[in-house]
Amino acid sequence: MPRWLAHLIVVVLFAAAIAVAFWRVGYAWNWAGVWDYRQKFVQGWLTTVGLSVAALVASIAIGGIAAFMLRSRQPLVEAAARIYVELVRGTPLLVQLLIGFYVVASAVGLENRYVVGVAVLALFSGAYMAEIIRGGLDAIPKTQLDSARAIGLTPGQTLRLVVLPQAVRIVLPAVAGQLVSLIKDSSLLSVIAISEFTLAAQEVNSFTYSTLESYLPLAAGYLTLTLPLAAASRWLERRFRYEAA
Repeated sequence: MPRWLAHLIVVVLFAAAIAVAFWRVGYAWNWAGVWDYRQKFVQGWLTTVGLSVAALVASIAIGGIAAFMLRSRQPLVEAAARIYVELVRGTPLLVQLLIGFYVVASAVGLENRYVVGVAVLALFSGAYMAEIIRGGLDAIPKTQLDSARAIGLTPGQTLRLVVLPQAVRIVLPAVAGQLVSLIKDSSLLSVIAISEFTLAAQEVNSFTYSTLESYLPLAAGYLTLTLPLAAASRWLERRFRYEAA
């Protein structure tokens, strides 16, 4: 059986099960009321896309820098990165957003909620990225590094030609999973009154009292962001696997 057909069958069965569940509870739909606020959904979704893209790029950069700091032989450099990673990973994103906006940003006079939201989101995800990338770098056997030095490669060439191609292939699935989580975590930006997708759904729900009709589009909107990212990750995995063969 082709894989696409297997996936289609599973999706149809899952949708049918959900439809039967709604039919059994006799839920009365009210899509007409929610449809009047469709523009709010669109604006919120576009805001989420912009915030997520900015946070994705920044978190990868932060994670890469922190990963190399974690592997540093300088105690202060390694300690700074380690404390950052453990502090961020050990506390909820919700708390970090509240402290970041209402305390840190206020102390430095930064009033732009969007900048603060992206920064906190990127720092949060960057801590997880740092450990993922560090693990990928540490997975490269030391014998390969010795061999690279033996044939006269410089440290920069060793990193670019030997370490990074293999490390990227190792960390790609975990990085993709973290990026998907980052997109979903952006929903918490509503706590600092950023008009993103989740806040739009909450407002429509408060206007129409149609909870499921307000939040089902929310789920669909996030799927339109996360599914292409997962597909791109699988494509990159196949490509890197081919190049390494």
